[in-house]
Amino acid sequence: MALIITDECIVCGACEPECPNHAISEGGDIYIIDPDLCTECVGSYDEPQCAAVCPVDCCVPDPDRKESKDDLQEKYERIHRS
Repeated sequence: MALIITDECIVCGACEPECPNHAISEGGDIYIIDPDLCTECVGSYDEPQCAAVCPVDCCVPDPDRKESKDDLQEKYERIHRS
């Protein structure tokens, strides 16, 4: 499942450079994650890097976008095709 950034976001920007898929961008009052690019860091890391660096723990799973680890790996490979 893709991650979302909740309204608790303090717009610190720590998450954006950590995303290997460039799925995170500033979206007005909070940062946002493009669900079509988010793989929860599957294919790059063992855990979502945005959640690991977020000082307020506002990077959480999106309950509306359930994807298996295999689905996330396929998405990662599609994003990073040469």
